[in-house]
Amino acid sequence: MSETPPSLLGLTTYLMSKTGKAARNRLAARLADRDMRLWHMAVLSALVDFGPHVQRELASRLGIDRSDIVKIVDDLAVAGLVDRARDSSDRRRMTVTPTPAGRAALKELQAEALTVQETLLAPLTGSEQAQLAALLKRVHAHVHDGAEELKAGRRPIPPAWCGTLPG
Repeated sequence: MSETPPSLLGLTTYLMSKTGKAARNRLAARLADRDMRLWHMAVLSALVDFGPHVQRELASRLGIDRSDIVKIVDDLAVAGLVDRARDSSDRRRMTVTPTPAGRAALKELQAEALTVQETLLAPLTGSEQAQLAALLKRVHAHVHDGAEELKAGRRPIPPAWCGTLPG
């Protein structure tokens, strides 16, 4: 039996890390049942929320390596969830657009994510869940504005919630 040392339970960053890892693993398992990965969901979300993107800009927006975005978009295109077309202003660039099937798939993936979220947050009341979400959004905004890494002279850490791509 593994028991977490009390000194670690006193570190919010430790608790966030362990809880985030558990959430990511559970969601990844649910998505894998649909032959999808977290990066697929992230790309579909960005395309639906922000509209069509040039592939390179999509990679930048999501913090995905440009070589990895090709594989992710390829997967989604083969599944019929996105369309790719040459940019009319620059034929070297590929514009990615969600298909109606991609929009429908994203709704299903979001439902899976909400199921995982409900399970994970079951010990909290509705108002506690709302408070946690509001607090995490503030921390997320602070972390992702890049200010703390620049001040500390460190390179920002790439988002890990999506995991790595298969080889």
